[in-house]
Amino acid sequence: MAKPAYTLTVTHVTHYTPTYFRFRIERPEEFQFKAGQFVMIGLPGDDGQPIMRAYSICSPIWDDELEFYSIIMQDGALTSRLQHIQVGDTVLMAEKAVGTLTLEHIREPSPEEAAQGRRLYMLSTGTGIAPFMSLIRDEDTYDAFDDVILTHTCRQVQDLQYGIDRVKAAHECPLVGEEASEKLRLYSCATREDAPYTGRITTLIESGKLFTDLGVPPLNPATDRVMICGSLEMLRDLQALMAAKGLSAGTKRVHGEYVWEKAFAG
Repeated sequence: MAKPAYTLTVTHVTHYTPTYFRFRIERPEEFQFKAGQFVMIGLPGDDGQPIMRAYSICSPIWDDELEFYSIIMQDGALTSRLQHIQVGDTVLMAEKAVGTLTLEHIREPSPEEAAQGRRLYMLSTGTGIAPFMSLIRDEDTYDAFDDVILTHTCRQVQDLQYGIDRVKAAHECPLVGEEASEKLRLYSCATREDAPYTGRITTLIESGKLFTDLGVPPLNPATDRVMICGSLEMLRDLQALMAAKGLSAGTKRVHGEYVWEKAFAG
């Protein structure tokens, strides 16, 4: 487990629901990361030893602060404590950001493929939306793709608000707002309440409803790239779906048509 290298002050906390909240902390001047990566965050335990967990970085790479989005698990070793942090408190952070959920692990289309259009899907459930919050405010995302579709699936409608707020911020961003307004779309769906879109993302892909709703053709390995972050069940189901659609998985050695964060995949 990564050891803490920094003790950083909390600058902002917003509780969206009894289950989800976001917080911002100071960013060390020398700390660098790539959009989509994660870092170990923690607090001291009762025995004085740090309790550290992996958290995707939500803020864009150019932000002066670091933002994180967290679920609250009352029996969780870290989140049972982290949910109580307030502005002025401190949290621990490891020295280095890492991760495979980055654009560099995606295969670039050939000139012939690129001529057909380049579409990026970011498929997320729950706090799995976190790494995409950095990517949707990164210039490289819009330089590489003509159409950027972010899907966020949660149990209840209220759990979707963070993604709605952050996409709005991307559309209004002074750096990428023009590109995001033209290219970025959010597809939010709930699984346990009525909403404009309902159902599991795997079901929506299998049935074709996702593509009908968006007015785009089905997944095509030549034109589409996919990034996945969410629950273990969702990750496993979507990997099987990607394979069935002819999309190959990206690794550190071989670029593919889809990638997921392997550190969160068990």
